[in-house]
Amino acid sequence: MNPPLPPSSRYRLWPPRPALLAGLGATGLVLGVTAGAFAYAGGFLSPGRLTQTRIVDRFEAINGLHPGFRRNHAKGVCVTGTFESNGAGARLSRAGVFAPGTVPVVGRFAVGIGKPFLPDNETEVRSLALSFRPAGGEEWRTGMNDIPVFPVNTPQGFYALMAASAADPATGKPDPARLKAFLDAHPESARALGLIKARAVSSGFADARYNGLDAFRFIDAAGRSTPVRWSMVPLDPVVAQAPPPAGARDPNYLFDDLIARMATGPLRYRLVVTAAAPGDPTDDATVAWPEGREQVDAGTLTLDHVEAEGPGNCRDINYDPLVLPDGIAPSDDPLPAARSAAYSVSFTRRAGEEKTPSEVTVPPRPPGAASSETPRPATGG
Repeated sequence: MNPPLPPSSRYRLWPPRPALLAGLGATGLVLGVTAGAFAYAGGFLSPGRLTQTRIVDRFEAINGLHPGFRRNHAKGVCVTGTFESNGAGARLSRAGVFAPGTVPVVGRFAVGIGKPFLPDNETEVRSLALSFRPAGGEEWRTGMNDIPVFPVNTPQGFYALMAASAADPATGKPDPARLKAFLDAHPESARALGLIKARAVSSGFADARYNGLDAFRFIDAAGRSTPVRWSMVPLDPVVAQAPPPAGARDPNYLFDDLIARMATGPLRYRLVVTAAAPGDPTDDATVAWPEGREQVDAGTLTLDHVEAEGPGNCRDINYDPLVLPDGIAPSDDPLPAARSAAYSVSFTRRAGEEKTPSEVTVPPRPPGAASSETPRPATGG
């Protein structure tokens, strides 16, 4: 039997505002936020209760079955590049990736939907998943989203949010009564969704800030542990979003814009690590840590090649958040373990399915162009 999940006992009194509830009734917001969620909702409870299999089954029930694709964040594109550490992160973590020097990176940009052929739109949550591959065989995998907090803080809450925000077949929109019932039962989600709705949305993938929403622990050479979160902050100037008119936009306009931008030169981001202060919650991804916390600029991520998903590239990597090197460890946040369990189920299913080519296509690499990727057997889903 699998070990139990931490109990869902952290809900706070926070009555949802009518304006927020009305906003959640719009088609784009709740579905976008829900779809934008990673599968933060596996499970290790006793038989008959919530399990990682039931989570993945619910994704399939809501989105349909799309053989060969991830059950969430199904639409994506692969990127490769390097991370150049400036050595500043080594004060907090002994992980090799923070020693001064450069390591190869294999990543994936995606939108938070479970339907790989759905047209892009401005409400979609964007994500960046990365696999850092320093010498010595250790690896660090992480997934980040362009939202400030996660909409739930437990796997049980995520499972309930999926049901509450699923479209009613009769209307094609979420049922307001179901949404209200969910928010009444999960006031922490009402607060988090308000923050997500209020965020500034960038023009595309290149200028978005990607946040690791869960807390982890960095462990230094002396064994001292520091709770942290991290972000990839773009060096491209942030552009206010001005999407094409709905009737005129390319169905893959977000990806096409990314590909066109990368044709002009590499994308660069700063890896900014935020250290918690005493009392900052590490077990609740719906709560943002206050401004003014210590931040460490640990180095620069450079992404210089983009390609469509295919055999042997990011398509066949499971960006499991618990693939961690020595020097990075989980915190008491229950979501990474749940994600890890659900990702495993998703990967196992899609690994045995016939692959359908991705809708996102990328022009072929110019003759003689070099890749920054260091091949390594891919594992996971």
